[in-house]
Amino acid sequence: MRALEDPPAAVVADLSMPSISGVQLCRLLGSESGTVNVPVILRGSEGRRNHFWAEQAGAYAYVVKGRMGELVRALRRAMERSQAEQEEGFFVVSSTEGMDVRERIAAHLDSALFDSVIAAEVRRLGSSESFDRLIDLLSQFVSQVTTYRWMAVYRAAPARLGVHANSGCSDDAVAAARAAFNIDGSVSLMTVEDDDAVADADGPPAILEPIRFGDMEIGTLALAPRAPVHQNDPLLVKTIARELGGALRMATLVEESRHMATTDALTGLMNRRAFTEWAVRDVRRSQRYQDPFSVIMIDVDHFKQINDKRGHATGDIVLSNVGKLLGRTLRSCDVVARLGGEEFMIALPSTPLGGAVEVAERARMELETANIVDLRGERVSITASFGVAQLLADETIEQLVDRADRAMYSAKSAGRNRVASTSGNTLVPGQLSVTPKVAEA
Repeated sequence: MRALEDPPAAVVADLSMPSISGVQLCRLLGSESGTVNVPVILRGSEGRRNHFWAEQAGAYAYVVKGRMGELVRALRRAMERSQAEQEEGFFVVSSTEGMDVRERIAAHLDSALFDSVIAAEVRRLGSSESFDRLIDLLSQFVSQVTTYRWMAVYRAAPARLGVHANSGCSDDAVAAARAAFNIDGSVSLMTVEDDDAVADADGPPAILEPIRFGDMEIGTLALAPRAPVHQNDPLLVKTIARELGGALRMATLVEESRHMATTDALTGLMNRRAFTEWAVRDVRRSQRYQDPFSVIMIDVDHFKQINDKRGHATGDIVLSNVGKLLGRTLRSCDVVARLGGEEFMIALPSTPLGGAVEVAERARMELETANIVDLRGERVSITASFGVAQLLADETIEQLVDRADRAMYSAKSAGRNRVASTSGNTLVPGQLSVTPKVAEA
């Protein structure tokens, strides 16, 4: 304990030594008032794990063994910073010299440091706000601490699987993760693919630990280590899983609250507020790149009569089915929303007026021929009126929707169950190739 008795200007130590590690040495010197400002330079082999632990222990620098010039430069900087002025105020602690420190104290410090650092890093993930972001940040952290073929988190409710793997073997990693958790392809998946995970095809079996929040088991963590398994990997997985419950639960609650705020409960579609926020951004994009953007306003015909004659339960069935049927006519980039009551809206990025009219006509025929049944198993015939408009230069989303709304009422006035469009402020009533089957107004 020479450093504690006669504080030096700087210390150079190996990261791995027989009776005390360099990490433990940093913690010991940092805990004493006489040596708290003594810079410690740690040496060892190359690797993210070693750099990570040296940084977390508070080392002044970490130098790969054999890079003498880098060591001398780091030592010079440390000496300049040090308050000690002695000409020979440093000494080297190497892996061959050892130190008179009791093993149980060293083990206690090592275990406490490992646990506290890992726990603190995982707790920070509580601000992730989404499952996808949580997995992304978790993979960035864990890949600094150990090497692995893949890491996965399974969330039970709502079911979700996140996998971090090397981009060259992502499919195999996902399959292995599903097998480890005993889940099938119906569970929604997100992946993080990069070179931080190694591309080894085979290796030791995955280490699994349950993720708990209070008394509830809310998920499972799995890590497929690289051979040979590092001695700390089982403890690492256990520690992460123990601390991950709070972060995972918080991310889930934030997702659920956002979903409730932006989703129509009956149809599962975007609500008016969410649609408007999305449309404002996409309208700006369309105008910036002069990309066509069209919308379709839809109103279910004679919906009040459905509610009055068949009851509100049947009305809810109709609206729910309309939402599903409209979605079947769309591309992945298109958006459908329920604006309220029996009104729906479809937004079609990169689509001119003519293409939007074709989409509206397909949707109209889809609804007219739909096989919707009420609680008694009786078919409910429905039709809808459609209004189509394309975004004009310098037009706002509110102005665009207003024109589509006026086109929709033009379709209503022309007999319902038809498509009407607007070119600028000119309404173009739609024509039907079949006779509309609508009830009397």
